[in-house]
Amino acid sequence: MTAGLAVRSGQIGEPAAAGGQVRVERVMGTVIGIDVRSDIPGEALDHAFAYLHEVDARFSPFRPDSEIERLARGELSMADASDELLAVTALCHELRLETEGAFDAWGHRPDGSFDPTGVVKGWALDGAAGILRAAGAIDFTINGGGDVVVAGEVEPGRPWRVGIRHPLRPDRTAAVLELVDMAVATSGTYERGAHIVDPATGLPAAGLLSVTVAARSLARADALATAVFAMGTAGPRWFAARGGALLAITTDQQVLTTPAMDRLLAPTV
Repeated sequence: MTAGLAVRSGQIGEPAAAGGQVRVERVMGTVIGIDVRSDIPGEALDHAFAYLHEVDARFSPFRPDSEIERLARGELSMADASDELLAVTALCHELRLETEGAFDAWGHRPDGSFDPTGVVKGWALDGAAGILRAAGAIDFTINGGGDVVVAGEVEPGRPWRVGIRHPLRPDRTAAVLELVDMAVATSGTYERGAHIVDPATGLPAAGLLSVTVAARSLARADALATAVFAMGTAGPRWFAARGGALLAITTDQQVLTTPAMDRLLAPTV
């Protein structure tokens, strides 16, 4: 057994519980749902989704007029970049150092140009959460393609329950987490195939089916989950030494958890 990791066998958890009423829009290449349980002005959701669409327009690798694509083509210099692009670039530098190069926003494209797609969705959802908090929201969730920010509780005394999709059985959850004021992100080959590259080899990452990280910031959870997945079987050990909350499923279907994640797992029935 890896130090700091518990090895779990069999299924964990149960199907995720249904949430409350949500507003859903397609943005950033996925479906994003916001469920607010607090009494806030109706335009707060408008502002949150407008912000997400603005981030998509600025950072999308699929829009030739986005800042990222203009930067890659040499049509935009960092001296003329927006504050948002500068902030994301600085965050990516920090994460590359923290993960010893496993998360590398300059290692995704063959030409080495900047590609922050591994962190920008989490960063954007954190920003949307800030908009909701500023409007007075205390209890809410934002779900962006399975990456989730939760604030407060679903009701007094009850944490939000977040299901982690099973990597091989889309009709099942691999685990259910009980969260208050946290974020959770999962990296794997669920929808985009083998798109995560090990920067050390330049080849698709191998050894893990999925990695889930819980943290206070979704941007960090997203980047760290990607980094651990990129490291392959060495990733969970690297992360466990740092004391964070992680659940990883290996290609031989072992489920590895850290003590911090064990404390977040919902009791099994």
